[in-house]
Amino acid sequence: MRYLRPIIAAAAVLALAACGGNAASSGGNGSPKAGGTLKVSFWPDNPTFSCIDPFQVYWIESRTIIRNYADSLTDQDPKTGKIVPWLATKWEISPDGLTYTFHLRDGVTFANGKKLDAQAVADNATGWIATVKATNGAAYGSSYIQGLTGATVTDPATVVFHLSKPNSSFLQATSTTNLAITDPAEFAETPADRCTGKGVVGSGQFVLDHYTAKVETVLTKRAGYAWGSSTSTNTGEARLEKVIFNYVAEDSVRTGNLISGATDIAWPRNPFSPQDEQLISKSGDTVEARSLPGVSLTLFGNTSAGHPLADPVLRKAFSKAIDVKTYATTLFGANYPIVQGPFNSTTPYFKSEAAKLAYDPDGAGKELEAGGWVLGADGYRAKNGVQLAIDYPLTTFNSGAELLQAQLKKVGINLKLRTLTTAQIATYLKEGSYDLTSTYFTRADPGALQFIINPAVANSKALATQAAAPEQTAQIQALFAKAIETTDEKQTEQAYGELQDYLIDQGITFPLNERVQKAGVSDKVHGFAFTSESFLKLNDVWKD
Repeated sequence: MRYLRPIIAAAAVLALAACGGNAASSGGNGSPKAGGTLKVSFWPDNPTFSCIDPFQVYWIESRTIIRNYADSLTDQDPKTGKIVPWLATKWEISPDGLTYTFHLRDGVTFANGKKLDAQAVADNATGWIATVKATNGAAYGSSYIQGLTGATVTDPATVVFHLSKPNSSFLQATSTTNLAITDPAEFAETPADRCTGKGVVGSGQFVLDHYTAKVETVLTKRAGYAWGSSTSTNTGEARLEKVIFNYVAEDSVRTGNLISGATDIAWPRNPFSPQDEQLISKSGDTVEARSLPGVSLTLFGNTSAGHPLADPVLRKAFSKAIDVKTYATTLFGANYPIVQGPFNSTTPYFKSEAAKLAYDPDGAGKELEAGGWVLGADGYRAKNGVQLAIDYPLTTFNSGAELLQAQLKKVGINLKLRTLTTAQIATYLKEGSYDLTSTYFTRADPGALQFIINPAVANSKALATQAAAPEQTAQIQALFAKAIETTDEKQTEQAYGELQDYLIDQGITFPLNERVQKAGVSDKVHGFAFTSESFLKLNDVWKD
């Protein structure tokens, strides 16, 4: 077996420990008890693409639910990043990286009683590839099967995946919810129908009872379950009888429901405000937290000709003018971890770039002066009669953008904030009508970043080509190829380290904040744990 080894700096580990853990940490007094219903309040369901089908969905809340009714070939240890057995007991990767052979656990069945064997897994691979074609690549899982051409059955317990080119991210992909194994009969349904839950049957500890988009999702206990991975203490039947997930828009309402006992877990999209976190703690409940792996909340400049950030000097000054520590602590509280680079600190092969991201307003001013940007009476800089203004369009106005605006004004940069119309949201990247934008990508593998800045595979080719000059893009692509198209783990580690250095040194990415998933957990709930993707894992959860 070959394992991915996470490279996590000591400072990052300490930061994670300070804001929560992944063990069965909430409550935990007394012996686990069977029975009861767990009520979870989520951020609202996706307003434009509500979906509960594993391969298609990217919405974090939906993927959290999926994780508990659909198992995967492998699992990923949230503490180490190591890939461990689950539905597969072992695997081999060919020296050329083009075949992955998985040996399956015996006795596993789907919730409808059908056997989960090698043919079912191979049929899933066929279904994934067909779904990519049917959705024109829009299915989120398409980013997880780069190069996959199909799968063949060696015997009932052995399946071989075939790739057209090496993809070192593929093993980690087999641990994710998007490549969870479901009854292949679901692929007879249309992608749209599968999003409603029609035909979707997993082999997990729970069964998908029903999914009512934007209202609720209900899971019920699976009788006879006995194949949980080693990342859980309880590898058998769930302790809970039922789990009800509902969708609540207002943060204050979600927090109030937790404190009053109406719900057991409050799960926000953005971290709790310091005030809400204090209310939860004072009530005797617990706030659990773990950084979401993958790309941090990051700013990307439009470096096309005619845009301010095409100037490398200005990009260097822009980076020095951002105070990431004050940004994090002002918005999220004193103990919130500080972003250290293009990736969040829970991402395998993470490398801290904290020293390069140090706040240096004096240095920013010197860079701007050297570039000919003169400070005017209005507090903003100008050159040749043109004010130094950067256009930052937003889908929604937020306090974070205003704080960034205030930080940049201190060095004479005018960050102009404007709220996009519905029509503009759909076209501004393609048209290049912006100077600055922001995005992220949640996945416990650094290959996730290529779907933002590698034009060959990016979800938005326009953003990818505008974020870097052609020669920089060529170097980025070369480093991704070095990291991904190999079976040499040391080469992967080296390439991702070089990539993180390059992105910061060249001012291609401007990390803004570490993305942290927090959850308010009732004092009646025990065994709470996060998965490697910082989703809720219910294996060990029980209630008083």
